[in-house]
Amino acid sequence: MAIIHPTSLVDSNAILGEDVVVGPFCVVGPNVELGTGVHLMSHVVVEGRTKIGDETKIFPFASIGHIPQDLKYHGEPSTLEIGRRNQIREYVTIQPGTEGGGMTTRVGDNCLFMASAHVAHDCQLGDNVIMANNATLAGHVSVGDWAFLGGLCAVHQFVRIGRHAMIGGMSGVESDVIPFGTVIGNRAHLSGLNIVGLKRRGFSRDEIHTLRNAYRLLFAPEGTLQERLADVEEQFKEHPVVSEITAFIRAETNRQFCVPFFGSDAS
Repeated sequence: MAIIHPTSLVDSNAILGEDVVVGPFCVVGPNVELGTGVHLMSHVVVEGRTKIGDETKIFPFASIGHIPQDLKYHGEPSTLEIGRRNQIREYVTIQPGTEGGGMTTRVGDNCLFMASAHVAHDCQLGDNVIMANNATLAGHVSVGDWAFLGGLCAVHQFVRIGRHAMIGGMSGVESDVIPFGTVIGNRAHLSGLNIVGLKRRGFSRDEIHTLRNAYRLLFAPEGTLQERLADVEEQFKEHPVVSEITAFIRAETNRQFCVPFFGSDAS
């Protein structure tokens, strides 16, 4: 059975799984579903059509599932889906989707949202994502598995961040970030590959060496990006890690790509 502190307000229509703990002064709305072992520490508000996966822990003063900060939102029954074993720290805000973005905001499993991080409407986050303190995502952002977003960074709406990418602290990201890439800066530029992250995730020395060679060719100063992309696709067609980058660049997008300073052609 759920353990609910007497100072909390949990709507009778909310669905609570086994071993849920709702600490002091929390508010849980009527359309909320909390999975097995979810723990709301204290002073947590969970509203809207929100589903939170098993064993997720939410810390004081987080606001989860309230209506989006989008003036086009007009009350449509959009949703928020948060996966399992996430840690959502103090003052984090995560908002549901909108009609203009597919109606659902999704967060994967095993993510960490440090204090005051913000996930706006219609964002799609993979597994094992880390958002450091005060990192913010505007609407419609997608973030791949194992991406790391440094403190105080801000990501523009509709930007895509690839798997295993790293966003440096205090960076303003207006363009897509390739898988395995590292970006940094007031208006972020690509500064190389996330080598430390790749090693921590168990990528082999050969895979990292291959990625380095492909990166150098892809962002060489000669030719256009499209020409270099075709060369990389042909030369590294047997290497899945490189193919992930080239497929990411080939995919339809609303944004340009973060490139090194010497590779300004991102068309």
